[in-house]
Amino acid sequence: MGERRGVFRVLVAKPGVKRPLGRPRCRWEDIKMDLQEVGWGDVDWIDLAQDRYRRRAIVTAVIQGC
Repeated sequence: MGERRGVFRVLVAKPGVKRPLGRPRCRWEDIKMDLQEVGWGDVDWIDLAQDRYRRRAIVTAVIQGC
């Protein structure tokens, strides 16, 4: 196997990117709890997914809570 092949580079190379410190930004459980607090916990997700502007407003409100 040549040194320029992708598999060889993956096996031999050292990763140059470090993972960020601290906790993850948001988890799904956090988002569900924030939705309950905002009052959007009982939303029909299919209808919401089809309504782009309403979905964006809800996502923005929830993410600001994280």
